Amino acid sequence: MRKSFLLFCALLISANLFSHPPKREMRAVWIATVANIDWPNRNRLGVEEQRADMIRILDEFAKNNINTIVFQIRPTADALYFSPYEPWSHWVTGQQGVAPDPFYDPLQFVIEEARKRFMAVHVWLNPYRVTIRNNATEQMHPDHIFFRHPEMFIRYGNRYYFDPGLDETRAFLNKVVRDIVQRYDIDAIHFDDYFYQYPVRNDVWNDQKTFENNPRGFAPNQIDAWRRNNVDLIIKELSKTIKSVKPWVEFGISPFGVWRNIASDPRGSNTRAGIENYDDLYADILKWLRKGWIDYVVPQIYWHIGHPAADYKTLVEWWSENSYGKNLYIGMGVYKMGDPRQPEEWNTGNEIVRQLHLNKNFPQVDGVMYFNTTRFLANIAGLNDSLQANFYRYPALIPINRNIEGKPATTPENFSIIRDGNNTFLFWDKIEQPVGYELAYYVVYAFRGREVGDLNNPANILTRTHSNLVNLRDIDANLSGNYTFVVTSVNRFHHESAPTRAVTRRL
Repeated sequence: MRKSFLLFCALLISANLFSHPPKREMRAVWIATVANIDWPNRNRLGVEEQRADMIRILDEFAKNNINTIVFQIRPTADALYFSPYEPWSHWVTGQQGVAPDPFYDPLQFVIEEARKRFMAVHVWLNPYRVTIRNNATEQMHPDHIFFRHPEMFIRYGNRYYFDPGLDETRAFLNKVVRDIVQRYDIDAIHFDDYFYQYPVRNDVWNDQKTFENNPRGFAPNQIDAWRRNNVDLIIKELSKTIKSVKPWVEFGISPFGVWRNIASDPRGSNTRAGIENYDDLYADILKWLRKGWIDYVVPQIYWHIGHPAADYKTLVEWWSENSYGKNLYIGMGVYKMGDPRQPEEWNTGNEIVRQLHLNKNFPQVDGVMYFNTTRFLANIAGLNDSLQANFYRYPALIPINRNIEGKPATTPENFSIIRDGNNTFLFWDKIEQPVGYELAYYVVYAFRGREVGDLNNPANILTRTHSNLVNLRDIDANLSGNYTFVVTSVNRFHHESAPTRAVTRRL
């Protein structure tokens, strides 16, 4: 009887621990700019229209308590920011190499607007792609590196790519990334699934000459291993480049959802995917995780639960067991919802909601990223309604990255409550910290009554703010009775401070 009672108590405590949503969770959406998929609208290339559209997107994200955007700034060796190395993207102005007029920097604008909404900004680059349409060099600016150094590029499937086997390619990519990290207040550099290009029927990736000129110790029959090493080198080098400039900036990869099928490798997933990262894209994601070269991984598990060749549950479980302790976010295919060309699971009920429920069974999953913005905001099958009412009802702090060493944030001092007529202000000393540990924002917690409640329950977050002065009437004019408040700070490493001393006031 005693054992049964103790078991019941343990289960009750466990249930209480998980009775509220997580306070830290990645909630991200990809904003695709290539081919004007999400932004800017190809028919709205005026600067003011672009800015208004982006503000609308970010406001809608804020309604859904999204805390991170993944903004594509280098889709085809071009730039949606002011770059000294690559031309302005034609996806922004309609013509490559032509700056927005009147001038503005889309990346800087996005960063500033995202920060107002307490969102992290991950910038998304494609490392090797130069064109996406067949032989589309006519759209390229004459000063593009493609024309200045044609020896650095390979034609494959009537499209052009940087040659990953060249030292010059790696040097150039490192230069581009270093420049972005140095000049912009970003939170992460992000690559998706395009390393070596997906296989093209009846064509050959013609890098034999590059291999022969620079084999780096690989035997003539080891060209596949050499290609994987090419990608290993750029990932390792970029990791060092990023951290040498700003140690808090993360490096994340969103690979194709299958590393290897179990038929190819006993360590692989129990899947039968037609493409494998390791064998077809020459991307050994597990090695990068094991070595700590990347800080997070977002496998694109764009299949439904029960898919016969690539089951969502099977892959979430496999990545949970093979993320080597690094932050794991799941890439979710919201773009498939409501598409009649997709299997019926994407058109019956809400497959994304089913997947979000399933994710809760895997504590290694630190959150999700949705592709893509346009479909996410369409509220297909009431997805946004479900997020706002259930999964994302409360704000969430961004997960601390386990691969990056950071220090705790500084606790605000001299917290007090000041009355001024009908207004009640919360006030504390402004925090000043050295570079890298600067304040990201403050978090204000409110608890009904005279005691501090659960700081891990996001329902107790009253607001986040960049200011050290908060007027409660601006936050919630309906607060009445006794309330107890504490404040914390969050720094650029996403570490949260210990709370201030508690202050209780009758409102």
